[in-house]
Amino acid sequence: MKICIVKLSAMGDIIHAMVALQFIKKEIPNAQIDWVVESGFRGVLENNPHIDNILPINLKSIKKNKSEIFNQYKILKSYSKNSYDIVIDAQGLLKSAIVSKIIGAKIIAGFDKESIREGIASFFYNKKTHIAYDANTIDRNATVICEPLGIKITGEKIINKDKFLFSSSHVENLPEIFNLFVIGSTWESRNYPKEKFVEIAEALKIETYIVWGSEEEHQRALWMQKQSEFLHVLPRGSLDELKFVISKCSLLIGNDTGPTHMAWGLNVPSITIFGPTPTNRVYITPINRVVKSKSEVNHYKLNKNDFSICEIEADEIVKIAKEL
Repeated sequence: MKICIVKLSAMGDIIHAMVALQFIKKEIPNAQIDWVVESGFRGVLENNPHIDNILPINLKSIKKNKSEIFNQYKILKSYSKNSYDIVIDAQGLLKSAIVSKIIGAKIIAGFDKESIREGIASFFYNKKTHIAYDANTIDRNATVICEPLGIKITGEKIINKDKFLFSSSHVENLPEIFNLFVIGSTWESRNYPKEKFVEIAEALKIETYIVWGSEEEHQRALWMQKQSEFLHVLPRGSLDELKFVISKCSLLIGNDTGPTHMAWGLNVPSITIFGPTPTNRVYITPINRVVKSKSEVNHYKLNKNDFSICEIEADEIVKIAKEL
């Protein structure tokens, strides 16, 4: 069976969907699995033994240059020559549905219109999966990928998963025991205060490295480094190097964002800090814990002006960190 999964972005969503791969391979060991992804995120998928071909696309380039639509269409048409048995749109957006249709297959699967924000996308599918929009994000991703293949996913299977992120990189001079802080995210209101990250480092007294993405995050990390002898800023690296560093850390503490979710995919202890986003974006396990602010979250209309994450006391996170 030749399977094509369409999950374009973002990093955390791609990671949550990747858990399905091991279950497909257990049930259909000879399946060929290809994955269509925005080129900037292909590093998340690289080195996974369950993915046969990573198929990059750059739809974001169309925003800058409208004529790019023709180049991206040609790329997708070239992927259509692979003659897939099934294309599964695990994104549930109009753009991902169109991508799935262009690639084409006898079966194009995805969410039904009640299960996604852009319900129009469901008209492109001839096999549809229903799962509540406010259900656990990982459950949603695993179900929409596995159900069309006749594979039943349970919470027990996901909790007992094998790690599914892999790296071919090696980062030098990492200590044997160290923690990791992920201090950035896509919204400012999802960022835990840098001062409180410093409090955590000072309380734990363990060598702690800070990973960053944007220059703004880099400056924040440098400020933090000056405040504590236990904090060190890592140089900017590739996504593959990031996977390696996270795989070696003792504990990761971070905002609700892609690199933090990598810890779950690597079976590494973690604490995810939530403010304006729902905690059911993740699985809570004995080693993967969450801390949530007191604000209520509407799954259908997230409030980017909810800065309640700032009210979470550092001591609450330190207590869990010491338990882990």
